[in-house]
Amino acid sequence: MKKDTQLSQLGREAANSVRTVNLPIHRASTVLFESVAEQRDIQRRWDADEQVPTYGIINMPGVLALENAVAEMEGGYRALTFPSGLAAVAGALLSCVKAGDHVLMPDSCYFPGRRFAEQFLPRYGVTTTFYEPTIGAGIAALMQPNTTVVYTESPGSHTFEMQDIPAIAKVAHAHGAKVIIDNAWATGYFFNAFEHGVDLVIQPATKYYSGHSDVLIGLVIANEATWPQLKSTTYDLGQRASPDDCYLTLRGMRTMGVRLRRHQESALVIAKWMEKRPEVKRVLYPALESHPGHALWKRDYTGAAGLFTVELHPVSDKQLAAMMDHYQHFALGYSWGGFESLVVTAHIARTVNALPSGPLVRYNIGLEDPDDLIRDLEAGFARLAA
Repeated sequence: MKKDTQLSQLGREAANSVRTVNLPIHRASTVLFESVAEQRDIQRRWDADEQVPTYGIINMPGVLALENAVAEMEGGYRALTFPSGLAAVAGALLSCVKAGDHVLMPDSCYFPGRRFAEQFLPRYGVTTTFYEPTIGAGIAALMQPNTTVVYTESPGSHTFEMQDIPAIAKVAHAHGAKVIIDNAWATGYFFNAFEHGVDLVIQPATKYYSGHSDVLIGLVIANEATWPQLKSTTYDLGQRASPDDCYLTLRGMRTMGVRLRRHQESALVIAKWMEKRPEVKRVLYPALESHPGHALWKRDYTGAAGLFTVELHPVSDKQLAAMMDHYQHFALGYSWGGFESLVVTAHIARTVNALPSGPLVRYNIGLEDPDDLIRDLEAGFARLAA
């Protein structure tokens, strides 16, 4: 099936005896068995990796439908849900490390994920080195005998550096390390990370999969070799998403292809318009030819999301606030990937890369008419100048 057909049909057949278009929500903790023999048989089958329900957090129908649908969309073997995108980041990392191990993470990664590596992992004897994200095959110089994970995020969620995932994966695997990617920006719709050598994909489905800013949910998708590690760790932690959030995410997934194409179309129009503004030093959007990572994006990706950052020429905090505080269509708030346009000042923590000289403002281009959004941006620049 083509991806748009997958988005429409995947997961609809699971435990749906009434044959409704949308699956019912299974809110339950306890699964009942007919006999001791059946209980033991179900447990044996689960131990053998069959997708059978044994308890409320294990293989319930609606949750399983979402996990299998996302696994196929991302190109992986199996997937598990988490209660948030950050929980998925933590689950993926904990699946691949033990005391004494070393992790490599890009300097541009999602800040809460960075904080998890800096503050939580050291308590359990795991160290992290942050690397320049465009290093590519040069990451070989940073590999240590105890490096078990090379974490990637392409593009970076605030500064949008593109990473050469195949080159990094080749080096990592040669040293026996697993490769993890945060694939929130492109999703499996625009980038199949498994085809490029990744072992685990983090999908903060709060964003494009759900698409309506009313769900907190994450998923981790594994290839077949890494699946046992993910399954064991996740069930030990007891981290699963609620059946209601899984239902809403599966429902939102049905329109993800349509929404992503619209996000991309509008973002390209607005990013090109931004490039011509005198207030703008540069636009950090991989789909633009001016972007340093454009060739990598064009080689590996089939599309671009609706999120990008603008670096302004130096302005005062008062000017920046005048521009951002009074937008009509760009709401000020964290997250992205929903139907609404958002704006936020970029949050950057760096140990390797130099910070840009001008302020960074990140825009999530929603589903509004781009002409209205451009008028809103134009008025914001006028306030900045005044």
